[in-house]
Amino acid sequence: MVKLTAADELFMHQIPEPLPNVAMHHDHWRESYYFAIHPRDAEGDVLVLTMAHYPKSEEMDSLQFGRIGGQLVFGRHARPYDGDPHTTVVGPVTIDIVEPYRTVKLTVDESSAPVGLDLTFTARTQAYGLRRGTMKAGHEIIWDQSHMIQSGSYTGTYSHEGTTYQVDDWWGQRDHSWGIRDHQRCPLWMWLAIQLPDGMLGVWNWEYANGARVFLDGCFAPADGSEPVPVIGFSHDLSWTGEDGRPVDYGQDGAGVRGLSGSVEIVLEGGRSVRVDAEGTWCARYGRFGGGQHYMAVRTGDGRTGTAIYEITGAHHHHFFPIARADRLPPG
Repeated sequence: MVKLTAADELFMHQIPEPLPNVAMHHDHWRESYYFAIHPRDAEGDVLVLTMAHYPKSEEMDSLQFGRIGGQLVFGRHARPYDGDPHTTVVGPVTIDIVEPYRTVKLTVDESSAPVGLDLTFTARTQAYGLRRGTMKAGHEIIWDQSHMIQSGSYTGTYSHEGTTYQVDDWWGQRDHSWGIRDHQRCPLWMWLAIQLPDGMLGVWNWEYANGARVFLDGCFAPADGSEPVPVIGFSHDLSWTGEDGRPVDYGQDGAGVRGLSGSVEIVLEGGRSVRVDAEGTWCARYGRFGGGQHYMAVRTGDGRTGTAIYEITGAHHHHFFPIARADRLPPG
């Protein structure tokens, strides 16, 4: 007899199998939420909350991480499906989609988590669906997923070590992705979530170790709610920086890296080109996975200023990760 869940009563099926079965039974298949929360200026704390489910292991987990008072924080909670892979509650963490693509409530009980949250995400742009992206090493699938990104504002509070802090109209981006992602064997992915007064610039860029592009998508999503404009071109000139702010080599594990700086050029559908100069420091380090996330102060070529999360990670890249940390990498 097949196992059914409460969601099997609803019109949600994509394949002729009960939920949460997926098209390919794969170790690295997952579906996940990601929320980044940060002030509108370049100073202050950075909060990140995730939640994901994994059909192969029949488990859900949630990560809480970021930077508070200049110190990196991290926590993880997990629960087995136990017949319910759909309720978005994991330990002290609850994510409630109040109104799709408009309002999301984030709650974390600080009594059993490194950071407590009582926040509401309100969309300030339309959601943008990235096209499906695939990367292989020979015949092996390394990456095959779909993805949604959206900018919003956050209000509420967060708490850490007994102190509660106010969040008043902070910026941030949320993601919803689903598919296969073998993080340890991806040569390079670069994700930029740039928040500006008039909208969001979002970019996903994957490359092989030699710098050849595998995938590019993203958009400029206006804050007035009008239609997002797709990204059609992208180039980057970014470098890891050390304690003195000068470029440094990543080496094996980035021990000498403190920050990231440089510029990117983003070309939008219709031909408009946007230069973005940025500088920032870690808000999450990925350790053995390589790289991580940086909280950045940004300025566009036409003088707009804002803040951003830049994620650069991967196993081998001629510029960012010259020492390979994995075998059998794409393209195979």
